[in-house]
Amino acid sequence: MRVVFMGTPAFSVPSLRKLAAAHEVALVLTRPDAVRSRGKKLEPSPVKVAALELGLPVMEAKRMTPEVLDALRAADADVFCVAAYGCILPDEVLTMAPLGCVNVHASLLPRWRGAAPIQRSILAGDDATGVSIMRIGHGVDTGAYCAQASCSVPGKTADELTSELAELGGDLLVSVLPSLADGTVQWTEQDESLVTHAAKIEKSELWLDPEASVLDNLRRVLASSDAAPARCSVAGKPLRVLAAAVHEGCDVPAAGGFAKSGKQVVLGCSNGGLQLVQVKPDGKRAMDASAWAAGLQAKNGVWEKLS
Repeated sequence: MRVVFMGTPAFSVPSLRKLAAAHEVALVLTRPDAVRSRGKKLEPSPVKVAALELGLPVMEAKRMTPEVLDALRAADADVFCVAAYGCILPDEVLTMAPLGCVNVHASLLPRWRGAAPIQRSILAGDDATGVSIMRIGHGVDTGAYCAQASCSVPGKTADELTSELAELGGDLLVSVLPSLADGTVQWTEQDESLVTHAAKIEKSELWLDPEASVLDNLRRVLASSDAAPARCSVAGKPLRVLAAAVHEGCDVPAAGGFAKSGKQVVLGCSNGGLQLVQVKPDGKRAMDASAWAAGLQAKNGVWEKLS
């Protein structure tokens, strides 16, 4: 089967690699090189890097220009496969390939339509999430789906969950293409009464809060990223919390207080304690909380939500 693949971030790469191993990838479409890290240097997208490693033809585009449409027609693909490309596709593209255009979406639709389904599933305390192979429609993630696969959520970071779902999505995508080709695929329309929306994460949503429960604060840490880090202020000093755990001991400070005991620092939340495991003080490198605690003079004090 001839395939055009469209994707950009690391989440998309397993789908591309698995497609390339099973089918003929005629063209890879990805977003242009961009500043993707703390430096100012332009970097290729993870999909571009993978495509070049695989020896596949790559085209960079952030919109469907006439030149891009010509390249898509020339690819003469049976199907277009999309995984987090980052561009709205016009009707002409959706109907260009005989078998249409299918998308790998990182949720169990209709739950978590939108930009941040993985982080939203963590923040909501979902027991499970997954991937859906869906048709792209006019609304945001509104199309019917033909296959889903699930995995557990609790205790996983956004990066861990993203990697797991990326692998699941690639496997599922490859598995459904034969049924798409022979016409046996079965589509399920989404139940609109069950829809939840995964809006883009705002930075302030992941700020730790003494008035929140310990689980809510832990979920903010798990859902955090470089773009939206989990942050708070301890003893008047702002820091990023990279890893944390529910404190199992009985010596829990009151909400808004912190206590240092040996190499441990525990933040008092509304219903328990959050133990810091790894932190990054502003202007310093990431470090184990035990190393940071060694330089913390006060044994107890106040921690606050950033303002």
